[in-house]
Amino acid sequence: MFRESISALTKLSAVLGAALHERDAYTRMHSDRVMQVALAVGRSVGLDSQELARLHSAALLHDVGKIGIPDEVLHNPGVLDPAQRTIMRSHPERGEKILRTIPGDDAFLVADAVRHHHEDFDGSGYPDNLGGEDIPVLSRIISIADNYDAMASQRAYHRPRDHEYIIGVMHGESGRKHDPYLFGKFLDVIERSPLRVS
Repeated sequence: MFRESISALTKLSAVLGAALHERDAYTRMHSDRVMQVALAVGRSVGLDSQELARLHSAALLHDVGKIGIPDEVLHNPGVLDPAQRTIMRSHPERGEKILRTIPGDDAFLVADAVRHHHEDFDGSGYPDNLGGEDIPVLSRIISIADNYDAMASQRAYHRPRDHEYIIGVMHGESGRKHDPYLFGKFLDVIERSPLRVS
């Protein structure tokens, strides 16, 4: 039953990933990189095969809710105004809503991980202000990988940052934004990763 459920979820994840690529190619490529780093962290902390399969789908689809974000917000090259920021910050809930249409416990757990990937370890994130271990572990892993790749990538509103700069920022956020234990595992993983920027 587990294998059938995960197989169906993997197939649907591929379809949704393709839809996301058509909507916004940058977001899809970002999600692919986040998925690779997140899986490496998941393996390093000993997640079992079922948890890794869920992590694969959740990381790949963490931004799937951006399918529902209007172009003038999603492709805005400047700083978002407060109303636009509110719309953009709705993407985790939109993603959860999309994924909850897939039947099965695994899909619901993936949807939950997607909903909470912008929660901060100190409880200051969104959408539910969860903190610490109340945040699903998959979400905490995705958050770290997402944060690294976002800073490492070229965007209209910022140039790509180098590895030393990114790690310095993330060190400063450990315990506030990021789970310190998982961040330590990430540091080991990223040094050996082909996705480490120079």
